[in-house]
Amino acid sequence: MQIHQIQPVHKRKKARRVGRGGAKGGTYAGKGGKGQTRRAGFNVAPIVRELVKRYPKRKGYRKRGRRSMFHEVTLSALERNFEQGSLITPALLLEKRIVRRVRGRTPQIKIIGAGPAQKVLKIDGCAASAAAKKAVLAAGGTFT
Repeated sequence: MQIHQIQPVHKRKKARRVGRGGAKGGTYAGKGGKGQTRRAGFNVAPIVRELVKRYPKRKGYRKRGRRSMFHEVTLSALERNFEQGSLITPALLLEKRIVRRVRGRTPQIKIIGAGPAQKVLKIDGCAASAAAKKAVLAAGGTFT
């Protein structure tokens, strides 16, 4: 093998071109600004701040952590999964996989749904909408 036949193992890294705009290229890259920004004492109004201040403060925008922790379960789902006269608790709903855990805890349950209930259900430890409560009580069920 001759010296002129030796090839490098790695490709050569191209020199970095700075000051050409785009991400991480450096805006001026040591070349300064042009025109107004180059002059002494320049002051351009921060337009972005003015635009942001004009946006309305949206209702609920800053309250992201206060999401409702209720899992909604319909009356029809309860009638499908439970027998006549059975007791329904959040733990039982978890066990039957009708609801899932929220951050490793048993969630709060709210029973919703209008229409008549065919089965007598005893519901314990769950919130309910007015229509669902009325339907369960009309069928002979109870809420505790």
